[in-house]
Amino acid sequence: MKFMAGLFAIIVTILGVSIEGYNCKVVQFIFGDSLSDVGNNEHLSKSLAKASLPWYGIDFGNGLPNGRYTNGRTVADIIGDKMGLPRPPAFLDPSLTEDMILENGVNYASGGGGILNETGGLFIQRLCMYKQIELFQGTRDLIVAKVGPTEADKFFQEAKYVVALGSNDFINNYLMPVYSDSWTYNDQSYITYLMETLQDQLTILHGLGARDLMVFGLGPMGCIPLQRVLSTSGGCQQKTNNLALSFNKATSNLVSGLSTKLPNASYKFGDAYDVVNDVISNPQKYDRSKYVFWDEYHPSDSANELIANEMIKNLGWTTVANNGTNGPSPAPAAIAPAPQG
Repeated sequence: MKFMAGLFAIIVTILGVSIEGYNCKVVQFIFGDSLSDVGNNEHLSKSLAKASLPWYGIDFGNGLPNGRYTNGRTVADIIGDKMGLPRPPAFLDPSLTEDMILENGVNYASGGGGILNETGGLFIQRLCMYKQIELFQGTRDLIVAKVGPTEADKFFQEAKYVVALGSNDFINNYLMPVYSDSWTYNDQSYITYLMETLQDQLTILHGLGARDLMVFGLGPMGCIPLQRVLSTSGGCQQKTNNLALSFNKATSNLVSGLSTKLPNASYKFGDAYDVVNDVISNPQKYDRSKYVFWDEYHPSDSANELIANEMIKNLGWTTVANNGTNGPSPAPAAIAPAPQG
């Protein structure tokens, strides 16, 4: 759970593959945290990181809490909608089937999850990146059993992956003295630890078929409300923002290196920091009547749409005018967060 922890979520796009009678659509496999979670944590009975409070989801579907940590859509929802992709169900949705996977993909994102296993431990239950990869392996096994190994290999190797994680590793780990990582490492050694772990994870994904993969960086974590209240001026925490910038630089270098090292890999880095920072710092450029944050961690639907649009434009992605039956919910009006506590 946290702000631009997400602008990380792992989106896997599979381009119109026909598999033994299965006319596979373009689908997404999303790996991430609370910025992309669409209900997984709601099925973790002991998790303290849930989006089941009143008003969450008020501008989405029937207006009831649905597992998203905002009033409406996530950035991943909006990008997928604009690219004509179906919205994938949560992996822990008890109704999930192999046919649903082939039709819609899967979302593994979990509020409170991070790159490191220890991140978000105070939430009791959450799915870290290694666990999400383990679940993806299980999904792959299901598809192999459904369509056979040859066609399954083709299915996954023709996919496009987007990874977006990391903010929780700072907000809900390194920057909190209750976690041992906060006194075991300094800023540089901690980022090195994160990069070594992320490298292993991205390499495992390559072994499972990932070839065309996008990794998203962090936004200005020091500007989320939970960080700003720590400042006497109420301004952004520059130390935290500097950590995000250092993480982004290291991740960009890591992804570039893996792209040349791993066979047939096309790994890219998507930097969302400036986009998010501009929305926060200059809201008047967009619409001063909209709320940027829905709660102490997460952006509102309106902010998510601004972020998604800027990312699509900056990355040169192709969008569709109308994606048919699974189109986006209307963008919500500005609504203040419900009082907590």
